[in-house]
Amino acid sequence: MQFIFPSFLWGLLAISIPIIIHLFNFRRTKKVFFTNVAFLKVVESETSSFRRLKQWLILAARVLFLVFLALAFAQPFLPAKNAAANSSTGLGVTSLYLDNSLSMQNTTENKRYLDLAITKIDELLTLFSQSPNVQLVTNDFSGDDQTVTNTTKIKDRLTSVGLSPNPRTLENVYKRQRSLAQKHNASAGNQFFWFSDFQKSTAGNLKNIKTDSLDKLFLVPVRGKASQNVFVDSVWLASPFIREMQNNVLFVKVFNSGDNEVEKLPVKLFIDDTQASTASVDIAPNSSATATFNFTVKSKGFHKGRVSFDDQPVTFDNDYYFVLDASPVIQVLHLYEQRSAADYIEKVFENDSLFSYRAYSANNVDVGQFKNANLIVVEGVEHINGSFRASLEEFVRRGGSLMIFPPANPDAEEYGQLLSGFGINSITVVRQPPLPQSQLPVAEPDRRNPFFADVFERTTLQGVTNSPVMQPVLRWSGIGEKILTFKNQQNFITATNAASGRVYLSASPLERNYGNFAEHAFFVPTMFKIASMSVRRERAAYNFSEGSITIDVPDGKKNATYKLKSIATEGRTNNMEIIPVQRINGNELTLELPKSSQLTDNQLLESGYYELQLDGKTEKMLALNHDNEESKMEFYTPEELKNFFAGQKNVTVFDNLLDGDFVKTFRENNVGTPLWKYCIMLALAFLMAEILLIRFMKG
Repeated sequence: MQFIFPSFLWGLLAISIPIIIHLFNFRRTKKVFFTNVAFLKVVESETSSFRRLKQWLILAARVLFLVFLALAFAQPFLPAKNAAANSSTGLGVTSLYLDNSLSMQNTTENKRYLDLAITKIDELLTLFSQSPNVQLVTNDFSGDDQTVTNTTKIKDRLTSVGLSPNPRTLENVYKRQRSLAQKHNASAGNQFFWFSDFQKSTAGNLKNIKTDSLDKLFLVPVRGKASQNVFVDSVWLASPFIREMQNNVLFVKVFNSGDNEVEKLPVKLFIDDTQASTASVDIAPNSSATATFNFTVKSKGFHKGRVSFDDQPVTFDNDYYFVLDASPVIQVLHLYEQRSAADYIEKVFENDSLFSYRAYSANNVDVGQFKNANLIVVEGVEHINGSFRASLEEFVRRGGSLMIFPPANPDAEEYGQLLSGFGINSITVVRQPPLPQSQLPVAEPDRRNPFFADVFERTTLQGVTNSPVMQPVLRWSGIGEKILTFKNQQNFITATNAASGRVYLSASPLERNYGNFAEHAFFVPTMFKIASMSVRRERAAYNFSEGSITIDVPDGKKNATYKLKSIATEGRTNNMEIIPVQRINGNELTLELPKSSQLTDNQLLESGYYELQLDGKTEKMLALNHDNEESKMEFYTPEELKNFFAGQKNVTVFDNLLDGDFVKTFRENNVGTPLWKYCIMLALAFLMAEILLIRFMKG
C-alpha cells in the first residue's frame, strides 16, 4: 500500500489525546456511607469492571476513528502492476491531446466524437485533481498548449474547445507534448494521452513515432459504427474561358469515401447565391462520379460559385466554394515588319471581346508597353537585336508569352542568339523561294497532348480530310513541347518554358505563298489556346492546408499591404478581416494563410469567399475550402495501432473509448486502487460506534 499524501500520516499523533484522557482520569472520588458495607463492596466491584470495559471500548473507537481519518487524508492506494511513471503526484507532465479536427464531427449514439472525448477527459482529470502539471493540446496548437496548469483550468478550457480546420499529424503532436515536458523537467517521467479517431489520411506516418523510454503513451480511439462521407474532389470548366450571356459547362467530381453505394444524390450548383442547375449522381463505394452542370453568367468579372448537397452526419464538406472569372481581358500585342497581306493575327483577336488587341511596327514601338501585355506576337521581323531583343527577353523572364512567326529571310545569327537564350538551339534557316512542291503537310493534332485537352471537341477532328500544308524556313532542336509537327516529324510549332514565361516558335511565315495554315480550321483554336495560356488562370479555389497561396497582381507595389476579408454567405455570418503575412515578387503576391492559433477569439477561418483588398478596394475574390483529406472516413483500428507500436512497451492502446468504463480501467491498470473512501467509511463507523457505546452501554 502506498500514500498519495503521506505527510497527513503525522495526524496519527492525534490518537495520543484520547489515550492521555483515558489513562489520567482526574475526577475526584466522593465517599458515601452505607450500613451494610459487605453488600456495597460486591456491587462496587461489579460496576467498576463493567465501567472499565466500556471505557476501553470507547477509547478503541476514538483511536480507530482518528487513525482512519488521518489515513483518509493521506489517500492510500494499492499500486497497479504497471503504474504510470509519474502517478498523479510526480514531477513529470500529464499531457492530454484532444483531436478536434473536422472528422471528429462524426457521431455515434447520437453524440459527436468530440463531445464524447471531452466527457472522458473531464472524468480522467479527477485522477489528477491534485497535480499541478497538466497540459491540454488541441489541433489549434495555441499558446495555451505551451503551459502546464491544474485540472480546474483544464476543465474550463474543455468547455470552449470547438472543431478546428487544421489537422495535425500524430508525430507533430508527440513532438509538441515532448517539447513542453522537457522544458518542464527533462529527467522526469511523463504520461501522454491521445484522444482521437486516428484518421488515416491525416495521422501521418506512425512508423516515425519513437517514444522516449521515460514516457508512457496511452492511445484512446474514439470509434463508432462505420460511416461514409461524400465530398467534392474537384471542379473544372469545359473550356478555358467563361463568356457572359453564353452557355458554360462545369464538371464536378464527387467522391464517396464509404463502403455503401450512394444512389441518386441531388447535387446543386449555385452562382451568386442563386441556384443555377442541379444534377443527380450515383456513386459506387470508395469511388467517384462526375456531375455536369450548364450555367450562364450575365456580366464580366468575378462570380461566386458553390456546389451543395445534403450528406449526414459529416456536414462540414457539404458545400464547396469556388470563384469564376468571366471573360477576363487578355492583352495581345502584335509586332510586325513583314505583315501578312490578309492580316490573320488581327482577324483572330480584333473582334473578340476577350482580347485587347494592339498592333505596332516592330521598328516603331514603345517597349514600355511590353509590361502590360500577356502575349506578344512577333510576325515577319528580320532583325531582332539591341533594345528590342533585350525587351523581349525581359518580357519572357517576367512571365509573358512570346509567339514568333519568322519572315521569309530571317537573320540566322540574331534569331539564334535570341532563341538559344530560351533553350531553342541549332537554328537553321532554309533559304529557298516559296514553291508548292516545297510545302509539307502538317500532322493532325495529338488529342492526348494537354495543350489540346480543351481546344477541340471530340468530334471536331473527325471528317478533317485535308491537313494544312506549309513550307518551313526554320529548323531547330532543343527542349520544348511539340504543339504541331509536319508529318515527317519535323517541328512546325513548339512551346518552350523559359524563366517564368513561355516561347512559341513557328517554322513558317504566315504569308499565303508559304502555305494555308492561317486559313485552316486548326489556326484559330491554336491561337486562342496560346492566348489563353498567356494569362495565368486564377485557380477556382484554394484550401487552408496549403499554408500559402500565390496570386497574380498587375502593377503590384512592393510596399502595398493587402487584406483578406470574408464575405457572408448563406448560413454563415462570420465577418473576418485579417492582414496575413505577405510578400510581393514582381506581379506575384504570396499570402501566408494564418493558423487558428494566430487568430483572435472572435475570428474563425471558415470555408467560403474572401475579398483581397488594397486600400479598401477589392482587387480579387478568392474561395477557400477545407482540405478534402479530412473528408476521407478511414480510421486506424486498435489492432493496427497496436501493430505500429508493438516494439514499444511504454505505449498502451485501448480498444475503444466507449467500451466499458475507460477511466476505471485506466485507474486500475495504471494508477492503482484507491482506499481513501473505505477509510472515510470506517472512520464514520467508529465514530458512530463511540456514540452508541456512550448512549446505550450503561454501567
